Amino acid sequence: MKLAHKNSAERWYKFSLAEQMANIGSEVSRALYWQEKNNQEQKDKSFWRSLELIDLTLSDPKHKNRLKEILRLREIICDLFIGKNEFKILPEQLKKYFLEFGLAARR
Repeated sequence: MKLAHKNSAERWYKFSLAEQMANIGSEVSRALYWQEKNNQEQKDKSFWRSLELIDLTLSDPKHKNRLKEILRLREIICDLFIGKNEFKILPEQLKKYFLEFGLAARR
């Protein structure tokens, strides 16, 4: 699969954690939207873009003390979209989680 955010690390690292998480949330929300519309191709594209952004966030040196939460988020998103949703996460819960970051990023 072609990377959507190739060579974006330098720019991504300039964002605060709230901004990074809000952008991840946008991709996750898109994936949830396309999942509701039964559009597998678009859902997959948004899902993979969200993972790329999570991986960029994980590689950001300023987050070395936050890796556990970010990795857990990655695990939950993978479980929801390609796993068996063993965490029993509802789409509304993820939307609410990311909304808080969006609000914080706007401040």
